[in-house]
Amino acid sequence: MNQSPCKVAVTSRTFSKHERLRKELLNKYPETDFNDSGESLSGQRLVGFLSGHTKAITALETLDDSILNQLPELEVVSKYGVGLDMIDLSAMSVMGKKLGWTSGVNRRSVSELVLSFMISSLRKLPYCQKEILAGRYRQIRGRELSGRTVGIIGCGNIGKDLVKMLKPFNCTILVYDIVDYAEFYQRHNILAVSKEALLNRAELVTLHVPLDDSTRGMIGKEEFKMMKPESVLINAARGNLVDEKALLEGLKAGQPGMAAFDVLAQEPPDDFDLINHDHFIISPHIGGSTEEAIWAMGMAAIEGLDKAIDPLEFGFNTI
Repeated sequence: MNQSPCKVAVTSRTFSKHERLRKELLNKYPETDFNDSGESLSGQRLVGFLSGHTKAITALETLDDSILNQLPELEVVSKYGVGLDMIDLSAMSVMGKKLGWTSGVNRRSVSELVLSFMISSLRKLPYCQKEILAGRYRQIRGRELSGRTVGIIGCGNIGKDLVKMLKPFNCTILVYDIVDYAEFYQRHNILAVSKEALLNRAELVTLHVPLDDSTRGMIGKEEFKMMKPESVLINAARGNLVDEKALLEGLKAGQPGMAAFDVLAQEPPDDFDLINHDHFIISPHIGGSTEEAIWAMGMAAIEGLDKAIDPLEFGFNTI
């Protein structure tokens, strides 16, 4: 057993509840404190939980400059999951704190959810259920995914996995990314286009980019005007990529025709106007919530405690 004298804190509630992951971590770091209260940690509660620990495994908790400055003894942060928008990487680097991070560790879990969103949206399954529950049992006409034009914004780990999953459906695939994956595009017969061209042509648009200053609000009022009236917008990346007020107005106007989100700008939500719209599908940030993904993300986080590097040594273009 490779024991280490340093203390580890696990803020992630999902990790903390997973008996196998706890056992794996305790085998390496016996002095580990878990978030057994199930509390969503933030602000001074987060500082209090992390204080006195050399290493930490975090999930959706915000580690900004003000939090990190109060944790001088914290040397390593290992990420449970792939999103990094909640961590101030520059501040970590300046303070000499290291980051453990593995890209694409939940790719299949997210891409399967996106595929289910595509089919559910096209077949109007949530609306069908509402109609039946309201006592209106009638056939509702939908569309097939097969042969549709799909636009993928961000062709990193998840985007590439989704391309492979769409193969049996013979979809035309358009991609917009700031990185040119030319060899991958050629191998899979993908057309790289501008964001505007993608929004104009795609019948389904799915977002797979990280949240940063360049992507925040990248889909808003003007972008919805470019989309086809019956198109579907899918977001299983980060809520703040989309202007949700503009999305609600777009749905009311029929452009886009439907939207399916796993993420919101505010989680849990405090505004239900968008959520209650008949053409909006929502799930509670479950992109990585499969048994397989939880195990993979947990083991990657454990490994990251020992293989952490300066955050700015990573390249963060896509997730």
